[in-house]
Amino acid sequence: MITSNMQQNQLATPGTRVMIREVGPRDGLQNEKLILPAQIKIELIKRLVIAGITAIEATSFVSPRAVPQLSDAEAVLEGMHELASGVILSALVGNAAGVQRALGVRQPALQEIVVVVSASEAHNQANLKRSVAESLSGLDEICRLAAGRFKVRGAVATAFGCPSQGWISSGDVFRVIDSMMEAGIEEITLADTAGMGKPEQVKQLVGEVRERYPGVTLALHLHDTRGRGLENARAGVIAGVAVVESSVGGLGGCPFLPGAVGNVSTGKLVGMLHEMGVETGIDLQRLSQCVWFLEEILVRRLDG
Repeated sequence: MITSNMQQNQLATPGTRVMIREVGPRDGLQNEKLILPAQIKIELIKRLVIAGITAIEATSFVSPRAVPQLSDAEAVLEGMHELASGVILSALVGNAAGVQRALGVRQPALQEIVVVVSASEAHNQANLKRSVAESLSGLDEICRLAAGRFKVRGAVATAFGCPSQGWISSGDVFRVIDSMMEAGIEEITLADTAGMGKPEQVKQLVGEVRERYPGVTLALHLHDTRGRGLENARAGVIAGVAVVESSVGGLGGCPFLPGAVGNVSTGKLVGMLHEMGVETGIDLQRLSQCVWFLEEILVRRLDG
């Protein structure tokens, strides 16, 4: 909890609603050394839905050599056909080849794909093995392939700082968003991939993006490397973000960014938002049961 004073936490307008997008099955598990079978991942996703989560980043269509944990993307999504209506499943794609794999999944198991480009040249090279300019030049093809089948979301990695490159300017972030919007992407996630962001920085960048791109749906993806994840989420919600991404049990990290620890814990995030008067539609008790399920599988204590 950010403050012990409940009244100070209630800064949101009563009835305000923020969508929580659960990224544990993808971003949370990708750093785990224990390779989990597809059936366990399917069971986790179903339990998250029972807890009231309606948006889940389920897997990733990237090289199995780079991220072996997610080499079973097709098998996981094949197990998703019986989910309740209204649940939105998404998958990350690294390039056009990833979209082609996604197109092979039977409908309606997958509704959205996510393309990530870093605001940091150093991180983009480590993560995608190409320059920022090369990644941006491929956005049109990704959106063309996805047209009529998937909504395409864009994520700007290292939007709040990069350990290899240091400070990231708003101009670096705008360069990526400009190209994403030109390609037809209308929802943008600002990702604190390294967990370097500060609340005032989050508030300022969110404000600048909302002013510059008034029609965009804006999300935050936060890591807790320096223990500021919840504070940054709170700052973003107050500044007007519509979606916050988090991970069950605080799982996560970036395989291509040494030292980046887990995402903000979904349980802690939901608890804070409820205290602020923000609705999420998520049942904390059932969410806790998802954490216990994972603790038994991973044989260790998790967060939140």
